[in-house]
Amino acid sequence: MIPVILAGGKGERFWPISRRHRPKQFLCLDGSGKSLLQATAERLLNLAGGWQGLWVITAAHLAAGVREQLPQLSESNLLIEVEGRDTAPAVAWATLEIAQRCGEDAVIGFFPADHWIGDETAFCQTLHAAAELAMTKRAIATLGIHPTYPAIGYGYIEQGEQLGLFQELPAYQVSRFTEKPDRSTAESFLASGRFSWNAGMFIFPAGVALSELHIHAPEIIEPLEQQGPSAYPNLPKLSIDYALMEKTQQACVLPVHFSWDDLGDWNAIERLLKQDNPNVELARHVGLDTQGSLLYATDEDDLIVTIGLEDTVIVRDKKVTLIVKKDRTQEIKQVLKKLQSHPDFSELL
Repeated sequence: MIPVILAGGKGERFWPISRRHRPKQFLCLDGSGKSLLQATAERLLNLAGGWQGLWVITAAHLAAGVREQLPQLSESNLLIEVEGRDTAPAVAWATLEIAQRCGEDAVIGFFPADHWIGDETAFCQTLHAAAELAMTKRAIATLGIHPTYPAIGYGYIEQGEQLGLFQELPAYQVSRFTEKPDRSTAESFLASGRFSWNAGMFIFPAGVALSELHIHAPEIIEPLEQQGPSAYPNLPKLSIDYALMEKTQQACVLPVHFSWDDLGDWNAIERLLKQDNPNVELARHVGLDTQGSLLYATDEDDLIVTIGLEDTVIVRDKKVTLIVKKDRTQEIKQVLKKLQSHPDFSELL
């Protein structure tokens, strides 16, 4: 398999520590000492057969950061987008480049740079099964994470007809992809046993994906074939889910049970690090009657003092302090839009 890391994301919901030139994938959020990008690359190296087999696609303003964090990555395997157009153009361009270099039978896997995987052995075993599924069925395989609670922040995949066992794991035709549901719908998904979380990981033979892109997203694949990355400014801004996965009849899903988190916002840190303490403290903290809160500071000398807080996120990063209720962290993006309208705050983005 040829793994490709999608490393162009913004990670806006981890502001203020995630900034334009220092997005979430460049940060260490789990105490391991490695950034999310470095952990993702390390996780995929064996599958890639070493650094020469690993690819990364990222935005132009993040390329220097990728080179700094992954100095062993081959320069020829680093694809730099002139501007971000979401994941569909990224997947299409990388697939074209790999097909030209390695042939259309090459099996490619696409992986977000900023996810957390709890059991890396199970993860690698699953990817071997997904590669077998993709090759045997000439399919676009995706990993569906077994849901442990009725999450409303993830998309879901409904499994249809079973296609057989691959490395002892059952695989299914995808019945449908769904967008993020409301609470009652998520609860019904969980109760049915037919749905899994969409982890945004895809494995396929290059030729299969190119053929399906010609059918379902010609407005993306044809300009890239004709003009290469210079076509980017005129490409539609679409996710690979919307452009291809929700339309193709070649999608298959492997439901998997390893621990996973997309680290979508500050609440994910609590999911990873919560123990028996009343709060998750990644800063010096003195609190009175404070519980269920997350305290984070980038400067180890900073002290956060709280009184009477509950279910609150407090983040200190140089000139910025963020204070937000845990159930409203998804709204950080809206605050950033307000900051963008103030020239005095541009350095904080």
